[in-house]
Amino acid sequence: MSTQTQDTPVPSDPSLVIVDDDRPFVSRLGRAMESRGFDVRTAETIDEGMALIRQAPPAYAVVDMRLEDGNGLDVIQVLKELRPDARAVILTGYGNIATAVTAVKLGAVDYLAKPADADDVCNALLAPPDAKAPPPENPMSADRVRWEHIQRVYELCDRNVSETARRLNMHRRTLQRILAKRAPK
Repeated sequence: MSTQTQDTPVPSDPSLVIVDDDRPFVSRLGRAMESRGFDVRTAETIDEGMALIRQAPPAYAVVDMRLEDGNGLDVIQVLKELRPDARAVILTGYGNIATAVTAVKLGAVDYLAKPADADDVCNALLAPPDAKAPPPENPMSADRVRWEHIQRVYELCDRNVSETARRLNMHRRTLQRILAKRAPK
């Protein structure tokens, strides 16, 4: 284990699993977390991540939301079953409120947008349980709020496009076009 950076407390159990399919990002984050005192193991797929967690459930986890072989929320769920006190952070390039809420309900302590730096990840993992996140510097635009609402209803309808379109009183093809686009800023 490497030395820690200044002002970063070393956790009593420094075990950390990082599950992400972006190799350069995992390499950088892994080195940065090791320099902060964590004992890092990495995986590039859901199956590899679950195997690491089942082998030795870590105290901390950083998991990408979308991986080639599935959803990172599945990893969080297994981690929380095996080690309820574990602290996990979800990373994603496809952020929306519905998945953030689901991640927190499954036991994630935070939900960070990519690219997140090691300081953000470390702060999220080590934050006191009752800590409140600071207010956003750039609040969401009206277009983004609309997109978030559509995503939430879509998730609540179990990703059923027809049912979501019916509930939103929207044409199904219009909804499909909206869902195919990236989130507005």
